[in-house]
Amino acid sequence: MPCVISSPSTDSGKTTLSLLLSCWAFSKGIKIQTFKVGPDYLDQQQLSSIGQPICRNLDIFLSGEEWVQESFFKYSLKYEFSLIEGAMGLFDGLGSTTYSSTANISKLLNVPIIFIVNARGQAASLLATIRGFRDFDSELSIAGIIFNNVNSDRHKKLIKEVFQNEDIEILGFLPSDSKITLNKANLGLISPMDNGKEIDVEYFANFAERNLDVFSLIKFLKSPQKKKLNPINFKDFKIDKINPIAIAEDKIFHFQYPETKEYLSEIGIPLISWSIYDDEEIPNEASSLIIPGGFPEKYADHISNSSKSLNSLRKFRKNGFIYAECGGMMILGDSIKDENGNNHKMSGILPFRSKKSKLSVGYRYIEGLKDTPIIKQNQLIRGHEFHYWEIENNLSELDFGKAESYKKLNSPWKIKSWKTEYKNEGFFDEKLHASWIHLHLPSSPEVAKNFIDATQITFSKHS
Repeated sequence: MPCVISSPSTDSGKTTLSLLLSCWAFSKGIKIQTFKVGPDYLDQQQLSSIGQPICRNLDIFLSGEEWVQESFFKYSLKYEFSLIEGAMGLFDGLGSTTYSSTANISKLLNVPIIFIVNARGQAASLLATIRGFRDFDSELSIAGIIFNNVNSDRHKKLIKEVFQNEDIEILGFLPSDSKITLNKANLGLISPMDNGKEIDVEYFANFAERNLDVFSLIKFLKSPQKKKLNPINFKDFKIDKINPIAIAEDKIFHFQYPETKEYLSEIGIPLISWSIYDDEEIPNEASSLIIPGGFPEKYADHISNSSKSLNSLRKFRKNGFIYAECGGMMILGDSIKDENGNNHKMSGILPFRSKKSKLSVGYRYIEGLKDTPIIKQNQLIRGHEFHYWEIENNLSELDFGKAESYKKLNSPWKIKSWKTEYKNEGFFDEKLHASWIHLHLPSSPEVAKNFIDATQITFSKHS
């Protein structure tokens, strides 16, 4: 059975360990299907960048237990080996609960845990840590442990002595090494699509072979036995007239789940890539446009000078349907203020400016305020938020001269996080949905159907 790689806290080395094992397997000609717990885009991109199958997200809060189980078995059964990278600490989930945590995933899928622990400056204290996590939930199985930041033979010897009477397998000691240290930025790891440090697969593979008991670990990477589950079925409704959808995807905009494109393709909708970074015009045949999240604040000056793309976006707004999440929403505003305090003009489609603020991150409960292209009134769905920027919405100051068109804009929903009050959020009209919220459309059939209907109906009205 495959394992879940987990740890006592974030920044303990889960992604590094997952990459080490994936690179080692790749060097041996072994394919590993990787999974990432939670709504993470950046770790998922790293694990997808080294020649292995695309990493898949497993998120109970966003997708539900049934979807997580079906997705896990559907993709892991394609390959002999698979592994799951956890999120944060083992028990950290929604708010103060363990719901949707790595531990929750481990129990749902009935897979053991391989623990990686930062051992810097510790020996006997490590045993207290491991016993505490092991005894916190007797239904979990911590099958093996790897110690990170072990930089001397003496340190390694001390740890072995501490654990000599414990019924737990030590599977490796990782020394500190800048060559396997992953670059980070505000939102976590730097994406390989965003000029991140390219993984040296050969070095990672050799490092793994030197410092991990890879031949003992391999038994924890075996994919599960064949299991009969309901297949993930994307074809739940028919579309009479198929119209293409353009998707912004380049080094600026790349926060999207692979299942979204697979879902749209499987139901027969042609997809077209559009690059703002390359200053492209939106393809004429596109009926609708998806602008996913990304890092427009980092490339604000570049976007501001991409006149063909921005003019094309303003033109498209008149007839096509636009769906924008997080960073994608930011370029629909009037301007973005970068980290140096410089303002950069955007498309001006929506009445706000963007500027840096404090981190807003976490799961969101969502309730529809009206019938919109994405959600119906009183409908309850779930999403995720992750950004440092905020919007200033002041029509009198912005003075765009577009007051009439702005009057038609409303908030599609109200949102709240763990034990907070609801607040209105986002923008919509019949041809637009823009919000800070990331959704997982394929696992939300009603929302997906709303979205598909909007992309097709809007085009027929205005073609």
